[in-house]
Amino acid sequence: MASSEEHHLSDFLTGKSEHTLALFKHFINSFNTIGPVEVVPLKSMIGLDNGHKRIAYITQLGKNFIHVVFPFKQEYPDNLCSQKIAQVPGQQQFNHHFRMLNMDDVNDEVLGFMQLAYRGELEE
Repeated sequence: MASSEEHHLSDFLTGKSEHTLALFKHFINSFNTIGPVEVVPLKSMIGLDNGHKRIAYITQLGKNFIHVVFPFKQEYPDNLCSQKIAQVPGQQQFNHHFRMLNMDDVNDEVLGFMQLAYRGELEE
């Protein structure tokens, strides 16, 4: 990759509020309790990688929140943490959108989805 195409984590974190930075750090640390994740700065978002594949994407760092997308092979509609679930057109991928406003938003339900993303969905 040419140096002009490299992306840096600081590009996403610079100028963000202390609250947003604390949410980001807490989310990454919570994932690391399940297993190690690599934070991968991309062009327009931050990917989280478990060493085998990208398992989640932080698509927005707002003034007081972070927005995370979990790409799953199926829809998991029976939950309270996804504000939106959308199928990627033409693919068997369902993006589950989670908006984290507070540290305690990473509750047991969210940790379950983080674990599902990390370990992979069971093939049917």
